[in-house]
Amino acid sequence: MRVVGTASLLATFAVVMPYSWMNGVHEWLGMGRLPSEPVVGYLARSTSAFYALLGGLLWVVSSDLHRHRLILRYLGVAVILFGAVLLTVDIAEGMPFYWTFSEGPIDIFFGIIILFFSCRLGAESEQYRRKEQE
Repeated sequence: MRVVGTASLLATFAVVMPYSWMNGVHEWLGMGRLPSEPVVGYLARSTSAFYALLGGLLWVVSSDLHRHRLILRYLGVAVILFGAVLLTVDIAEGMPFYWTFSEGPIDIFFGIIILFFSCRLGAESEQYRRKEQE
C-alpha cells in the first residue's frame, strides 16, 4: 500500500511541472508533440493531482488496516473498475502497447490484491473478536 501510495504521491510534481517538461516526456515516450491547448494541461495536472490524492489516502489507510478494512474493500473494487476503464480507454484511444499494458492491467492486479487482503483482514478480525468474547 505504501509503495503504491508513494509512487502515486510522486504525481504531485506533475501538477506544477512546466509545459516544456511535459512536452519533453511526451516526445520521449514517442507520442509526438504534446498539444498546447488549455484542456490538455488541465487534464494532465488534474489527473496528477488525483493520483497524489489517492497516494495520500493509501498512506492513511495503511496506518491501520483492520480499522480501515471497509475502505480497503471499496478501494479494491474501485481500483479494479478504474483499471478496466483505463484499459478500455487506452485501447480505444490507440495508446502504445507499453502504456496500455502498464496502466489498466496493473491497476486491476493491484485492486485484486487490495480486495483479497482486505477480505482476509475481515475474516481475521472476526476470529479475533470471537476469541475475545470467549
